Amino acid sequence: MKFLISVIILIVLQGCEQKHQPIKITSMENTEAKNNPYYSRTDTSKLNISNEEWKKILAPDLYAIAREAATERAFTGKYNDFDEIGDYYCAVCGNHLFRSTSKFASSCGWPSFFEADKEGVYYKRDQSYGMDRVEVLCKRCDSHLGHVFDDGPKPTGLRYCMNSISLEFVNM
Repeated sequence: MKFLISVIILIVLQGCEQKHQPIKITSMENTEAKNNPYYSRTDTSKLNISNEEWKKILAPDLYAIAREAATERAFTGKYNDFDEIGDYYCAVCGNHLFRSTSKFASSCGWPSFFEADKEGVYYKRDQSYGMDRVEVLCKRCDSHLGHVFDDGPKPTGLRYCMNSISLEFVNM
C-alpha cells in the first residue's frame, strides 16, 4: 500500500513539473542593417521609399510592424525587461528615437519611455480597431513604432509604448 501511494505521489509530482522552453538569446545588434542601403545612424535626411522596396529589404516581422502597423505580442519584445544604458534607434532606418534615461517599467508589456527625441518622431491620429489613439512614427522613414498615451510618469506624463522589433539599442 505504501508503495502504491508513493508511486501515485511521484506521478502527480512529475505531472506538476514545469516544462521550460530554452531561453533564446537575442543579439541586440541589428543584423538587418547590413542589407539595408537606407540604414544610417548619422544621416537624418527624409526617406521616401515605397513599401514594395521596404518589403524586399526588411524581415517579414519587422515589415509587418514598421510598415503595416502591426503590434508584437505583449511581454515578448527583447526590450520589454531591458535596462542597459544607451540609445534607441529606428530598426528600419537608424534614426535616433529615445535615450535609455527616459525608459521606465510600465508593466504594460512593451518597452515604455516618457520622452522621445523631438527630431526623431512624429505623431498621427489612429482610430483603428474602434480606438482613438496617437500613433508614433519615425520622422525619417515613416515607420510605425507604437503609440503614445497620457498616463506616464513625471516630468512629461507621457508613456511611449513601443514595439521592441521597431527599435535598435546601442550601448553608450
